[in-house]
Amino acid sequence: MTVADPTAARQAPPAGAPPYADYVGLDRLLALQRTRTDEPAELSFLISSQVMELLFALLRHEWTLAGERLDADDVSGATGVLRRSIRELDVLVSTWDLLGTLTPGEFGAFRDALGEASGFQSHLYRHLEFLLGVKRAGVLRAYPGAPAVYADLERSLHAPSLYDHALDLLARRGLYTPAPIPDRSRPYVPCPDVERAWATAYSDGVPDLVELGEALTDVSERWTHWRERHLATTLRALGNRPGTGGSAGASWLEQTVRERVFPELWTMRTLIEPARV
Repeated sequence: MTVADPTAARQAPPAGAPPYADYVGLDRLLALQRTRTDEPAELSFLISSQVMELLFALLRHEWTLAGERLDADDVSGATGVLRRSIRELDVLVSTWDLLGTLTPGEFGAFRDALGEASGFQSHLYRHLEFLLGVKRAGVLRAYPGAPAVYADLERSLHAPSLYDHALDLLARRGLYTPAPIPDRSRPYVPCPDVERAWATAYSDGVPDLVELGEALTDVSERWTHWRERHLATTLRALGNRPGTGGSAGASWLEQTVRERVFPELWTMRTLIEPARV
């Protein structure tokens, strides 16, 4: 009697597509690269934009999960998720390396074919902004023909941001007293009490809060890098002309570069006395 090889079933070729292609939906994925012109550089632009959208979706998942773990007082779990998201942000920032190769002539060769399409219309990007506390109700006006997207964004607008979850944790630790009924739908405004709370956590050497604070600071720093690269790439391809779809282009991006998310994690460092050796 012959003993069957226990790995034979796993090694046998499947009847249809290879398991990997089936798992990642490769046929469907490759069918999405439909350029609108014969300009060779358009494919690089299209795939880079699609990769960005996938990373936006991944980061939304990560930051939502991190917020849930903070609410459950699982600080180490939340910090681990944030650390993973920092690597994902590094990949996101690096996608500008591809778009930065486009010359003004190459971009201009297919720009008109984009019509009214613009990265400013990305609802996944807006979700990330809301999770980071960058809340502007006016951006919802871009989605009148997509009621499901509009409703999802409206919920996100009024929901706590990732930073709100972290500040709720500081409040539960007794480090500061939050406003009685915070309006979560408005842009975050720096608060001296929050600055002192973070400074106290760092000065007292509270390990899990310091690790959380540093992970959030890394997220903030990478987000600034993203905006800087977006601005630089736009200037290279367009100069100061209006952006695709009639967006304000570089002039708007220059304003966003100056905004820092999680601001007290930067300003509180002035309050911390240097360690004595």
